[in-house]
Formats: sequence, structure tokens, C-alpha cells
Amino acid sequence: MAEAPALWMYPLLTFLGGLTGTYGTLIGAGGGILLVPLLLLLYPYEPPNTIASTSLAVVFVNAVSGSLAYGHMHRIDYRAGLLFGAATVPGAILGAFVTSLLPRRMFDLVFSLIVLSLATFILLRPTPRLGNLRVNRREITHTLIDYKGTNYSYSFSNRRGVLLSFGIGWIASLLGIGGGPFHVPVLVYLLHFPLHIATATSQFMLMIMSLVGSVSHLVAGSFDQDLGRLLFLGLGVLVGAQVGARLSQRLTGVSISRVLAGGLVLVGIRLAIHAFEN
Repeated sequence: MAEAPALWMYPLLTFLGGLTGTYGTLIGAGGGILLVPLLLLLYPYEPPNTIASTSLAVVFVNAVSGSLAYGHMHRIDYRAGLLFGAATVPGAILGAFVTSLLPRRMFDLVFSLIVLSLATFILLRPTPRLGNLRVNRREITHTLIDYKGTNYSYSFSNRRGVLLSFGIGWIASLLGIGGGPFHVPVLVYLLHFPLHIATATSQFMLMIMSLVGSVSHLVAGSFDQDLGRLLFLGLGVLVGAQVGARLSQRLTGVSISRVLAGGLVLVGIRLAIHAFEN
């Protein structure tokens, strides 16, 4: 039976939840890339499935709160978000099966290099060059007007988005990390979404993906003896997600890109370290 946590642990968890919610909502990644390493440090003797289930549930709370905030700003592309979010689900299921068949160390190392390369690309080219984009017959155009009256018009391929989202779900499940860090770069650089629309829509997609994962963990009983921890983390995340959404209004696209790149660097380093662990 696990020891009762010290009283100071509860406000610490709330603070960490707020930090995770702010960062995760700001970059549209859910905060799992920040929360998992922190939980591993705080609970070194907890089994991986407990850490993963806690993080995923907190990511879901973050995604719900962030989606509500971005929804009020009219920056979520719901049509694309529903389609691409649904496409991540079968990819995640497939990734769970493939994980047991492939060497984890090799894939952690390979994908750490991919993530670090992506972060380098974003840092060197923080905003996409939209001026030379050409719309072909297979692309559709969406137009959104946010609460400030800013008009966003962009064109993308639904087929490409579905295939890429399937891949994101597969990678996220295969590597045991959230798909949030991959959603925004894919939406911006490969599907040509405006950055502010991409971060908001990514939160909405992540809500779908993390809900499926959280329900799976709940059915498997991974939340045993972990509800108190989840409650205090969730309280912090609810507030932090609102702060992150509002902070995004004050930052330029370049600033958000750099924050995103920093998160990707953390993911890449974490995966590289894990590749060489026993």
C-alpha cells in the first residue's frame, strides 16, 4: 500500500498542474511533455502505467479547459478537428500493438532525432511562408473569423490531414508520449493552418485523443490509489489552461513557435535519454 503523501505535496501538485496547463495550452500540446518527467521525479517508485494514466487524464482536463477558452475566441476549426482527431484513434490502437513487436530503444532514439530535427527546423524558420501557396482542386478552403474580427482563410488537403493524423496517433502510442507536440507543426507546416488556429484546433484534437486513452486506462484500473493526485493536478490545470489561452493573445506567431520548439527539444532529449536507459 502506498504511503500517504505529505501535506506540502498537494499545493505543489496544484502549482505543477497550473504550470502544465499554461504551457500546454499555449502551444496546443496538452502539457504531457512537461508533466510526465515531473511525475517521474516526484514518484520514482510508481509503475509506468500509473504515471501514464495520470498524465493522460490531466492532459484531457487541460484539453477540455483550453478548448473551451479557444472556443470562446472562435479559433477552433471544428470540422477539421473532428475529422483529424478521429483519425488519430485507430493509429493509436495500432501503435499499441506494434510497440510489443519492435525494439523500444531503437525507436526512442530514432524519433528523438526526428523531434530534435523538427525543433531545429522551427527555430530556423519559425513562421511558414504562406504567400507562395497554391490551392489545387483536391484542397478545401476554410475561413474563420475570431472574436477580434481577424479573418483567417487557408486551404489544405483533407486526405493528407487524415493520413498525417493517423501517423501522429501511431507515433504517440508507439513512443508512449502525447501527440500534441506533433499536431501543431503538422497543421502549420504541412497543412498550412495559421499558427493561432493550429494551436487552438490542436487542443480540440487532443481532447478527443486523450479521452479515448483515459477511458482505456480507467477500464484497465490504472487509476487505483491515484484519484487525490489527479484531483489536485486537475485543479491547477483548469486554471492554467485559461491562462495559457489568454497568454496566446499577447504573443506573436514567432514567439509561440519558439515556445513550441523548446517543448520539442524537451521531448527529443527525454526520448534520447530513455533510449539509453536499462
